[in-house]
Amino acid sequence: MFDAHLHIIDPRYPIVENHGYLPDPFTIEDYRRRTAHLDVTGGAVVTASYQNLGQEHLTAALAELGPGWVGVAQLHPEASDDDILALDRAGVRGVRFNLRRTNTDLQALTRQALRAWDLAGWHAEFYIDATLLLSLEPVFAKLPAVSIDHLGMSTRGLPYLLDLVARGARVKATGFGRASIDDVGEVLRRIHEVDPHALMFGTDLPGSRARRVFEDSDVDIVRESIGADDIDAVLEDNARGWYRCPKAAG
Repeated sequence: MFDAHLHIIDPRYPIVENHGYLPDPFTIEDYRRRTAHLDVTGGAVVTASYQNLGQEHLTAALAELGPGWVGVAQLHPEASDDDILALDRAGVRGVRFNLRRTNTDLQALTRQALRAWDLAGWHAEFYIDATLLLSLEPVFAKLPAVSIDHLGMSTRGLPYLLDLVARGARVKATGFGRASIDDVGEVLRRIHEVDPHALMFGTDLPGSRARRVFEDSDVDIVRESIGADDIDAVLEDNARGWYRCPKAAG
């Protein structure tokens, strides 16, 4: 399995209070202990809103995890071209925009996302309620590669999410206990019907602020919704292709 969305919270690196929240540590050792029985062969370490805009926490995690693992950075507004290229060499493959936890200048967001694409081929990841996707259409129309976190967070926004998927967007099948979705299985099926390459499963560990954190049964929900023929694509192949991260030999 390729875990398309996880967070590492290493107490050696600073975190910042976000909406009054500070998470507990969740180290690589903690992650490995929690997923030891899941046959995880790689994944995407994602910068969270409570982690500072320095990248030491991310590059250190990628160096320790080794081949098969990539990063998603939350860039400083003044990040230089050299900064982006250095992160790319360290294994970063995407830039994240958290529109649920932070106020964002959409023009600056668009410029930064396009620069990251032009320099390093990074896609843009969005943590956003899908009900707001239509309002961001002027942004999405300019971006060559987009993914949406946590199934778009809501059932009400599903029509907008499906429209985006039909135009090539990817969707993370993550955070089932975070989203306000009536029937996760039905949402998975509908996204998969539009584009069988769209869904990318992840644990969202440690699940900070989620009503319910990842459970092993979440994998069963995906398997039952997608079916045996396509389960490997959703659990691994789609994300590896999206993140340009082939499986390590051996």
